[in-house]
Amino acid sequence: QVQLVESGGGLVPTGGSLRLSCALSGRTFSGYVMGWFRQAPGKEREAVAVIRWSSGNTYYADSVKGRFTISRDNAKNTVYLQMNSLKPEDTAVYYCAATRDVGTLRLRPSHMNYWGQGTQVTVSS
Repeated sequence: QVQLVESGGGLVPTGGSLRLSCALSGRTFSGYVMGWFRQAPGKEREAVAVIRWSSGNTYYADSVKGRFTISRDNAKNTVYLQMNSLKPEDTAVYYCAATRDVGTLRLRPSHMNYWGQGTQVTVSS
């Protein structure tokens, strides 16, 4: 049974940093891609950053390029999202998700097969 467990959310001031972690279990993840998605109140869930497990290739939404970094630790079966220069508009519930690699990193929430429970990130102005 695949499980994704996020941690690391919290409340930070504008300009602050947070690192989210997603612990993966239940299978080997070669041939998979992992992503961080977020959903703000009243808005649709959107992709933030995606990483290919095997190669480490990444994709970022334009809104976070240069501020967020996605990475993975194969030995620890963990995916990270380092978030710097946080803005109030980054406030959302952040979800870790996974799916089989279908050749693209430009993924929508409907593409993802496995989800974590989410962690709240709040950036105060």
